Amino acid sequence: MNCKEFLVNKMNKIYNEYSVYLKQKYGCKVYKLPVNLPVTCPNRDGNLSFGGCSFCGEIGTGFEMLDNSYTVQEQLIKNMTYIKKKYNAEKFIAYFQNFTNTYMPLLQLKMCIDQVIMTDVVGIAISTRPDCINDHYAQYLSDIKEQKGIDITVELGLQTCNYKTLSKINRGHGLAEYIDAVMILKKYNLEICTHVILNLPNDDLEDIEETARIVSALKIDYVKIHSLYILKNTIMGSQYINHDFEMISKLEYLNRLKSFVLLLSPDIVIQRLFGRAPEKDTLFSNWGSSWWKLRDEFIEMMINENLYQGKLFNYLNGKALNKF
Repeated sequence: MNCKEFLVNKMNKIYNEYSVYLKQKYGCKVYKLPVNLPVTCPNRDGNLSFGGCSFCGEIGTGFEMLDNSYTVQEQLIKNMTYIKKKYNAEKFIAYFQNFTNTYMPLLQLKMCIDQVIMTDVVGIAISTRPDCINDHYAQYLSDIKEQKGIDITVELGLQTCNYKTLSKINRGHGLAEYIDAVMILKKYNLEICTHVILNLPNDDLEDIEETARIVSALKIDYVKIHSLYILKNTIMGSQYINHDFEMISKLEYLNRLKSFVLLLSPDIVIQRLFGRAPEKDTLFSNWGSSWWKLRDEFIEMMINENLYQGKLFNYLNGKALNKF
């Protein structure tokens, strides 16, 4: 067995990996396909604020998506045909990825979802903001899940539990809105994925560890962990050029990631460990390395230190009562 095969075999024991989870759940290779809806955000259009999050570009984060001039169904079929051939995927999750995908009239959202319910689509993932979830939208998604027998995951951008950092990066919401959205979604039996960024300016290791504790205490189903990349022509891009903050080192990021994973409930599935963005669009991304090389470094670090997801997950359910 070569080094790469060893790392792949050990990886599944180090953390609860999404691709492995999907294969076990559906019995085949499952691929997430991005769908680009014609939506914006409430802190871009003036509802809450203008300009969006300071790290977000004009096209959002959907770098691999088709243009939304294609219908939802056209995008999905086009991507599905390509991915089937390239990766031998058999089942698919339609991923409403860019900007805030519940920030539209409910009837319009229904029309979009109707277009992705087809053979070989086993799930729908809807990326949105905590302040764009309410009972009406959650009830509709729950009804679709029950009526169509399709899994639905709502992806909430939290980024950090530090409400002061959320304000500084112009998120337009705080921690309370995130907790409220989670409680609503759980009431309707919908799965939840939380997005977090582990190296935002102003955040430190304590913020990272508290974020892990909060998503674990709330019994989130999935987390998507991002390393911050700096996009050109953004507010944060200008701050980076002006040296208003410095990016932490690769080693510090790996150590933050390690602390986060150690505290994370072992039941939570990790969808991603590092952010990804095209080099041509960024001023900084992953310390000049590829995400998969960083992943291998992280796995090797965990193996060498005999660590794994949830090793320090010992802080809930009345920890102080353990003395009795």
